[in-house]
Amino acid sequence: MMGIEAARRGGAAAKPMPAAAAAVSRARVRMWILRAATSVLLWTCVVQLTALGETWGPRVLKGRPPCDHRDRSPPATEAKEAVEVSSGHRPRRVLPPKRVYKNNGYLMVSCNGGLNQMRAAICDMVAIARYMNVTLIVPELDKTSFWADPSEFHDIFDVDHFITSLRDEVRILKELPPRLKRRVEQGRIYSMAPTSWSDISYYHRRILPLIRKHKVVHFNRTDARLANNGQPLQLQRLRCRVNFSALKFTPQIEELGGKVVKLLRENGPFLVLHLRYEMDMLAFSGCTHGCNNDEVEELTRMRYDYDQWKVKKIDSEMQRIEGLCPLTPEETALTLKALDIDRKMQIYIAAGEIYGGEERMATLAMTYPKLVKKETILESSDLKAFHNHSSQMAALDYLVSLESDVFVPTYNGNMAKVVEGHRRFLGFKKTLLLDRRLLVELIDQFSNGNLSWEDFSSAVKEAHAFHVGNPTRRLVIPDRPKEEEYFYANPQECL
Repeated sequence: MMGIEAARRGGAAAKPMPAAAAAVSRARVRMWILRAATSVLLWTCVVQLTALGETWGPRVLKGRPPCDHRDRSPPATEAKEAVEVSSGHRPRRVLPPKRVYKNNGYLMVSCNGGLNQMRAAICDMVAIARYMNVTLIVPELDKTSFWADPSEFHDIFDVDHFITSLRDEVRILKELPPRLKRRVEQGRIYSMAPTSWSDISYYHRRILPLIRKHKVVHFNRTDARLANNGQPLQLQRLRCRVNFSALKFTPQIEELGGKVVKLLRENGPFLVLHLRYEMDMLAFSGCTHGCNNDEVEELTRMRYDYDQWKVKKIDSEMQRIEGLCPLTPEETALTLKALDIDRKMQIYIAAGEIYGGEERMATLAMTYPKLVKKETILESSDLKAFHNHSSQMAALDYLVSLESDVFVPTYNGNMAKVVEGHRRFLGFKKTLLLDRRLLVELIDQFSNGNLSWEDFSSAVKEAHAFHVGNPTRRLVIPDRPKEEEYFYANPQECL
């Protein structure tokens, strides 16, 4: 009976609500559903806008342009990841906020070539890693080339600055996470050389799927792996930001470079002459004009001994006539004199050991007696730590070249191009870009007595009146990237 009575009371409680109350309840449910749908829609918009801000579109949500290398206003100090930044006693810097993104894998790179070829490659690799949303491992520098420099990345560049200054663009680690590191140490890694002069879309179509599949991909060559032109504007500006802001030399190199500049400035203005008349360049290019038979044989033998240098048989005189050889010290002396460079001007030689030594430099030294180089300006103790480290020596020359009143490269190699572009970025500082093809023709005519000094000098000055690193559009040659103007020589998107 009690169970039946309870059932009755339950049935009484379950009687239908009046019609008005039911209508109010349905209205409340509809309102709740509308509010929930509106919230979902708004959050979807926020997520989409955030994702859009992380692409190559306008940086409205990021608060700063990618090429801006000025100091930022200080946010709250953030804890640093132990694997990213080592502890130290240097003053704390203001750090940009980290960019948060889904990591598609890890990119390892082994750079090849000299310092400035590697410098440009590092800029490219950062941009590529950013575009693919992968984590970049601090690049490995070349230790097997002609120079055999054992320097690591942190011996030349401020690695902590490199990592932290780019953290709003891409995640960079000093080494792989332990599990992946063990796999690489066991030789289980996918290694490859990406196609030269590739468009950034190549990396999205061909390389990103490989990284997703293998988790780690290793690039064993990095020279000229990204096209000069036709790339997204934000990518081009990121290349500049890495080059002009993130790649700072170590404090030791910066300090010593500043000391050289200070000593030069105490004696007035100075010109930096990048005299690329060095053994490796002459052997590689096959340029032996003015060399004796023993020297020609030595340079030829060296070219055949290096497997990396693919072209072995070279017509030296044809190379010179085509303007493909570095100017000799004697040709350089004539050129500078024809351009009315003051005999009393300090000339700093930014180069390694000149092939032929003092004997080959005699004419240039007689024409310009105030020739100096880092070895004559600094004490031997200052350079003790730099001996047998050609890239660190080149870094000193790079810093002095940036600060010079005039920069004159005698060959359009990697240092000449990268310094030219950096000086443009610093305000189009004067850089004399020599037309070697025309110069050797004029020099031969003058030497053969077919051209007076006045006519020779006038022709040289006229030809170079506008070759001073002034603003110009980068020369584009479709389908011939090796012949067009190098991005890092004239990064017009960042000027």
